[in-house]
Amino acid sequence: MSEQPETYAAAAEVGAVRKRRTAWERFVLLMKSAPPSAWFGMIVVSLYILVAIFADVLAPYGEAEIHPVPFAPWSDEFVFGTDQIGRDVLTRLIYGARNTMGIALATTILSFLIGGGLGLVAAINRSWLDQVLSRFVDVLMAIPSLIFALMLLSIFGSTVTSLIIIIAVLDSTRVFRLTRSVAVNVAVMDYVEAARLRGEGLGWIMRREILPNIMPPLVAEFGLRFCFVFLTIAALSFLGVGIQPPTADWGSMVRANASLIQFAKYDITAAITPLLPAAAIALLTVAVNSIVDWFLHKTSGLRE
Repeated sequence: MSEQPETYAAAAEVGAVRKRRTAWERFVLLMKSAPPSAWFGMIVVSLYILVAIFADVLAPYGEAEIHPVPFAPWSDEFVFGTDQIGRDVLTRLIYGARNTMGIALATTILSFLIGGGLGLVAAINRSWLDQVLSRFVDVLMAIPSLIFALMLLSIFGSTVTSLIIIIAVLDSTRVFRLTRSVAVNVAVMDYVEAARLRGEGLGWIMRREILPNIMPPLVAEFGLRFCFVFLTIAALSFLGVGIQPPTADWGSMVRANASLIQFAKYDITAAITPLLPAAAIALLTVAVNSIVDWFLHKTSGLRE
């Protein structure tokens, strides 16, 4: 019997130590537990973010600056040569990180605001509104998103604003389905019913009771949605209806430099040049997915 208080005291001391840990200490412990794949993803994403932020400092030339020699070979003056009208490829790659990632991030955030908000409302208010929203989302999801985006951009024009809004609305259907499916299970919990009986409003219940309990899958979905939006914007730019010149974009760079591949037998660097923006797209996609996989493993409660 004398050992029981000591056990309780030891447990209480461990709990107190955990509470005294600062946010930085918890962050350090989390980083130490990250696998090599997650570290690879975080390093790559951090480098991309730094390049996007400091593009004006890192780029050797202006974003739309034109030089006399188009399709110039790799040299000390032009590290990766020039494109079809004489713009420096390295400069376009650096500015492309800012433009492509920035527009993809803004689009993903907007899609989560639309789809996540409507999904929470549909999960809580299980009435005719839920049925109307769900059937409308089913109709939108039945249409191939890339073809639908091509049609809408052809109608409304390929401006940055229309690109963000159209892709965000189309992508919000996936966010709506996920948010509604995970929120429905939480909305029937006892603490949510208690909040309703207390007379709490719909917004308060969404913000304080449901949203904190469904954040892990939403955060993981945010990373995946960012990749899909990122690839969609690159595909639309490759097809000529995405980000318009002179704004630098990796998708349009692949399209503009694709003709260099036919000169590969004369100069191997000519074949590599159009692959540089494609490699930048692929590397960022792999890095983000590595982080998402680690986050899903941490939040799922699974152990090695």
